[in-house]
Amino acid sequence: MADTGRRKPLIIAVDGPASSGKGTVARTVALLLGYQYIDTGAMYRAVALVARERGISWDAEDAVAEVAAGLHFAFSFDGELLQVLVDGRDVTADIRQEHIGQGASDVSRHPTVRRALLGLQRALARRGGVVMDGRDIGTVVLPDADLKVYLDAKVEERAQRRHAELSAKGEVVGFGEVLEALRARDKQDMERPVAPLCQAEDAVFLDSTHLTIEEGVDAVLELAKARGAKAGGAGRLD
Repeated sequence: MADTGRRKPLIIAVDGPASSGKGTVARTVALLLGYQYIDTGAMYRAVALVARERGISWDAEDAVAEVAAGLHFAFSFDGELLQVLVDGRDVTADIRQEHIGQGASDVSRHPTVRRALLGLQRALARRGGVVMDGRDIGTVVLPDADLKVYLDAKVEERAQRRHAELSAKGEVVGFGEVLEALRARDKQDMERPVAPLCQAEDAVFLDSTHLTIEEGVDAVLELAKARGAKAGGAGRLD
């Protein structure tokens, strides 16, 4: 039921596996609502990146957690591009390397790393007007979010998307390799003992297998509108 008396902007949680489209959908929804967008996956990627640069193994939990606890994050839009700053350094491109994505999955398995980032993630969302995406946002990070969406697609479709993305960057990798990497990533994310990837009981499931990005965005905007959201950017709510 829409809350017409709402004063505080919504807190929106978007979860889902790799290449489900959740990041693009969440980022676009934030832009159209005039909300802040927080990419928690980028935070774990940044931890993996900095750890690797410092010669720290992703399996070294205590050392990686120390890295995570010491980083300062800032997110801002440059047009439609989300810029990720870590300690004032633009790491937007560096964290999107394929091996850093695997590193993010590796470091996110560590309870102490997750605890190091949890307080910051919750603080960023406290005032509302936030769209946050990841793998445990609706279940762990923001269990009281006003709107929770679980975005998924068949693994073959997600692999096609990822393969096309890599090809566009000039990276030569076989489709089969991408597919197996996604399956391995899903297994690791879903079976990790701390904050595994899963759909929150009160989340709305959205199958993006046959949806365009615009259709996915519109679906989430309609859900947000039903909960009282109003466009604050270049919105399509009305």
